Amino acid sequence: MIALTAGRLYTPLERIEQPLLLIDGRHVAEVGSQAALSVPHGAQLIDFGDAVLAPGFVDIHIHGGAGHDVMEADAAGLPALEQLLAKHGVTSYLPTTVTAPLDQTLAALQRLANAIEEAEHEGASRGARAEPLGIHLEGPFISHARRGVHPAENLLPPTLSTFERFWQASRGHIRVMTIAPELEGAREVIAEAARRGVCVSLGHSDADLGATRAGVEAGARHATHAFNAMRPLDHRDPGIVGEMLTDSRLSADIIADGIHVDPAVVDLFLKAKGPDAAVLITDATAATGMPDGRYRLGLFEVEVKDGRCTAGGKLAGSVLTMDRAVRNVMRFSGWDLQQALRLASLNPAKVAGHPQRGKLESGCAADIVVLSPGGDVRATIAGGEVPDAAGGR
Repeated sequence: MIALTAGRLYTPLERIEQPLLLIDGRHVAEVGSQAALSVPHGAQLIDFGDAVLAPGFVDIHIHGGAGHDVMEADAAGLPALEQLLAKHGVTSYLPTTVTAPLDQTLAALQRLANAIEEAEHEGASRGARAEPLGIHLEGPFISHARRGVHPAENLLPPTLSTFERFWQASRGHIRVMTIAPELEGAREVIAEAARRGVCVSLGHSDADLGATRAGVEAGARHATHAFNAMRPLDHRDPGIVGEMLTDSRLSADIIADGIHVDPAVVDLFLKAKGPDAAVLITDATAATGMPDGRYRLGLFEVEVKDGRCTAGGKLAGSVLTMDRAVRNVMRFSGWDLQQALRLASLNPAKVAGHPQRGKLESGCAADIVVLSPGGDVRATIAGGEVPDAAGGR
């Protein structure tokens, strides 16, 4: 058993001063204050001083990092990506596809399903690496008008037969699916995906208010990268953005890098959705953690310069890391660290359908990020594995 002490802990719903957290194997055994709990005999004690203990971050929308894309022809690059994620506090993630030819998407889903199942079996031997919990299918069921950098020639109309092919290739590991609700056939696919436990997310969409509401009635419960690749809000045509901001049935995620969405609009989004329904994502690409240059996003090339990731002059994902997104929320909105942490842990874990992630409670996964009081990552504990350089004392 491992015992962790620190200056503060966020569950994240509760705040505990001078906490004691006990880890048994890959799970949290007990959480409380040092005054209420005692260190079991024989436990390894690690004191993190004035640090903050918080649930490991969960990124439900990420295309790559460390020079690797999740749709590469083999999964050999995933460990490097997962090490980079852990360095920035992420302990769980959903590798996210980008629109590609059908056969290549099916092959990528099969490879990612293999990686997810291998991670489940590896257990503690994975070390300081984020764990893939499922797949986010972004494309090809998206709008031509709001496709962004997704290749137009590979977009497909949503049909139950095509969805079934994706589902079988992924062996049921699709956890989130982005879809444009205005497309013919979308409502039937939304309903079937929701029936199978997929969180259907509205995005890359030119939907008006009626089509968006029809998607929600069919079972959609989330929205993908708020404001980006969406029909803009108009006071006479609220569209998908108006529904996203006001429908309490919808959670929504946002890229809080200050590039994709102006900081003032990030603040507006946070006020509208609140701490229960707002989610942080990175939409990170292979260029994340790398110097400026040219990298791959799916089948096409992107260029990174001065923190902007573009393809053909359009924004093409980001080089954002989740720890920076958390700090940006504090800076853009004035929210405190506890509020910001929910958006990177508990809330995305719910969207991904993994209620035992994103929180520090007895029986939950021992996925922990050790932060400075200001939100800088000092160490990451994934699956109860404390790295040698964790910095405890």
